[in-house]
Amino acid sequence: MRILHTMLRVGDLDKSLAFYTEVLGMQLLRRHEYPEGQFTLAFVGYGDEHAEAVIELTYNWDTNSYDKGNAYGHIAIEVDDAYAACDAVRKAGGNVVREAGPMKHGTTVIAFVEDPDGYKVEFIQKGTWG
Repeated sequence: MRILHTMLRVGDLDKSLAFYTEVLGMQLLRRHEYPEGQFTLAFVGYGDEHAEAVIELTYNWDTNSYDKGNAYGHIAIEVDDAYAACDAVRKAGGNVVREAGPMKHGTTVIAFVEDPDGYKVEFIQKGTWG
């Protein structure tokens, strides 16, 4: 068994695709329209989804926002340098919501950014966790 993908419902697919591809550097792996169901699925990631876990962006044509509740946490991405990753996100117009630095009560270097729908993405600096 292996994890295939994490699904996020998004309110504006174009904005979400721009964030994940242009700001976070993922690739659009596939996209399919379902006119009868009035939704679109787009899969993004850093590599072939047959070998790596990816993110499924689900866009329901009649819904432009969602209540995320309080159960969702975040998606974590390993980065070489969390400080540089935050700078790159800011330069690309993204929103850094927690600057890079050691986590509370530990030494792992982390940061948090937010996608257009308010989903949190954590950057974890390579070599500082585990």
